[in-house]
Amino acid sequence: MLCGILAVFAGIARMLDNLYTRTHRCLMATQVEQKLTLTRGLRADWQRGHLSVEHDGCPPEAIATPGRPGKPLLVSPLQMARRSVRSPEGRAALIHVIAHIEFNAINLALDAVYRFREMPAEYYADWLQVAEEEAFHFSLLRTHLISLGHDYGDFEAHDGLWQMALQTAHDPLVRMALVPRVLEARGLDASPALMRKFESVGDQRAVEILGIILRDEIGHVRIGNRWYGYLCEQRGVDPIKTFLELLQEYAGSRLRPPLHTEARRAAGFSEEEMNMLEKLAAGSVEPRS
Repeated sequence: MLCGILAVFAGIARMLDNLYTRTHRCLMATQVEQKLTLTRGLRADWQRGHLSVEHDGCPPEAIATPGRPGKPLLVSPLQMARRSVRSPEGRAALIHVIAHIEFNAINLALDAVYRFREMPAEYYADWLQVAEEEAFHFSLLRTHLISLGHDYGDFEAHDGLWQMALQTAHDPLVRMALVPRVLEARGLDASPALMRKFESVGDQRAVEILGIILRDEIGHVRIGNRWYGYLCEQRGVDPIKTFLELLQEYAGSRLRPPLHTEARRAAGFSEEEMNMLEKLAAGSVEPRS
C-alpha cells in the first residue's frame, strides 16, 4: 500500500511543471514583454500549486549574462552621461536609470529562485513575489518613460547589479546578505532624495511611482532579512559579525549616508543592526570579536 501511495505521488511530481526549469526560462527571456509575461505566469502557477521543486540533482547552470534585450547599451558606470533632471531629456534619463535597476531586479529575484535549491517552499514563494513586483515596477516606469517620449533602451546603462549576482552565486547566505540587505537597502536610502528631485520639477507621476516602489522594496528587504537570519541561524553564525565580514570582502566596509532609518527599521533591521549601520556610514565601526 505504502509503495503504491509513493508511486502515485512520484507520478504527480513528474506531471507537474518544474519550478527551476520554468524560472530559468523566465531568466533567459530576452524580450521585455516576454520576460514580464513569463514572470507573472510563473508566480501564478506557483500559487496554484502547478510547479514541482523536484530536480535531477545537477547543479544550476552558471549564468554569465541573463536574458535581456539588445538595448540599452551597457557601459562602465564612469561612462554614464550626467544630465540635469531639470531638462526633459535629463528627467527621462533618470527614469531610465531606475527602470534599468528594476529590470535587473527581476533577473536577480528569478536567479535567487533558480540557483538555490533545497530551500523551504516559503523561500520560493517570497522570491517569486519579489520577481513579480519588480516586473510591475518596471512596467510603471517604462509606461512613464514612454509618456516622456522615450522607451527602455534609449539611454546607456551599466551592469553593476548583475555583477553582484555573479559574485554571490555560490551561497544563498552571501546572496541574502549583499543583494537585498545592501543593494536594495541602498535603494531605500536613495528614495527620499529621488522623490524630492522629481517633485522639484513637477513630475508628480514619477513621485507616485517611486512611492509604490519604496513601499514594495521595504517588503523585499524584509524578505532578504528574513532569509539571511534563517541561514545564519541554520549555520550557527553571528549575523552581524558575518555581515560585517561579507561587507568587507565584497562591498567595502563603509556605507554611504544618509540612511533611510525609518524604512530600514520597517524592513526588519534591528536596533543593534541600525546602530552598526550608522557607525558604518560614519566610518567609525569597530570589528566584532
